[in-house]
Amino acid sequence: MSIASAAAVFANIDRQRYEPVALRIEKDGRWRLLDRPPAAASAADVIEQLREAGSARGGRDVVMPARPGDDTLLLVDRDDSGSSVVTGLGLDVIFPVLHGPYGEDGTVQGLLDLADVPYVGCGVLSSAVGMDKAVMKVLFKERGLRVAPWEVVRRHRWLADRDAIIEQISETLTYPLFVKPANLGSSVGISKVATQSALGAAIDVAAAFDPKVVVETGVVGAREIECAVLGNETPDASTPGEIVPSGEFYDYHAKYLSSGSETLIPAPLTPDVAEEVRRQSIVAFDTIDGSGLARVDFLLGSTGELFINEINTMPGFTTISMYSKLWAASGVTYPVLIDRLIALAIERHALQRQRRMSAF
Repeated sequence: MSIASAAAVFANIDRQRYEPVALRIEKDGRWRLLDRPPAAASAADVIEQLREAGSARGGRDVVMPARPGDDTLLLVDRDDSGSSVVTGLGLDVIFPVLHGPYGEDGTVQGLLDLADVPYVGCGVLSSAVGMDKAVMKVLFKERGLRVAPWEVVRRHRWLADRDAIIEQISETLTYPLFVKPANLGSSVGISKVATQSALGAAIDVAAAFDPKVVVETGVVGAREIECAVLGNETPDASTPGEIVPSGEFYDYHAKYLSSGSETLIPAPLTPDVAEEVRRQSIVAFDTIDGSGLARVDFLLGSTGELFINEINTMPGFTTISMYSKLWAASGVTYPVLIDRLIALAIERHALQRQRRMSAF
């Protein structure tokens, strides 16, 4: 969750090198300066806080490692009368610790590009592709990466002819199936379906979150393997890790609410498989034109086949998140990881500024 990740960055950033400023994006779209640093020990803590508040005013934090400079990012707020208030804040670089739609999908990245402000992580294209599970599968398959068979269901077609779609999916894919909103994170809206009779309800759930739904064949006996990527033009891949979920699969409950899930770092893999995971992670990162960071998730079948599941362009970023733990196991501590990501952001921005934007 965004608040927990932002709190970890804020607490661990090198204060000798950076002066962090915390901004919070509210659900209604307002950006506001916080009067105190973001604080949350875990995603479960954030969930509990939102429940106590009735989930009415949940927001997401953006950590701004900044020395106020000449450049200004305009912030629009509204006073009590409803009038717009525009304020300026000089920032050197932004760390958009935002997970999910309207944060990880290229929208905020596009805003920051327009404002000409350096930011950590992937750009507009790679963020958008990394969020859309249907588009990323097409690109991964084109690059020769193995993906599980899948079908895309559009909500308007689903509402028009449910029975035909269920029949088509049952003929082309093999149960069990996983049904997912195409553009969402944290395993929200995902269902595992064992029989045709349960497929309709699962698509209904996913379609409530996104007008595009991905239905894919489950990998038999799958182990969940994850690998972290760091860099721009010449990225590095971490040692792989493995998630052993507390439930049938690594769903929202297993990720954030259950204490039974385990992480194995390094993953118990043969050297050849571990190296292949690292190689494919870099290929996936390059395929979406990634920059800064990403976590690549794989499914290792019981027969030894490796399937790429998805790429996350702004993965969970607390000190106990898989991304940071994978790099810690690879010799990169959390504060050093923050520092390297900021340097990569500045490097990428400098390269972008070298582009010619017109013929004159």
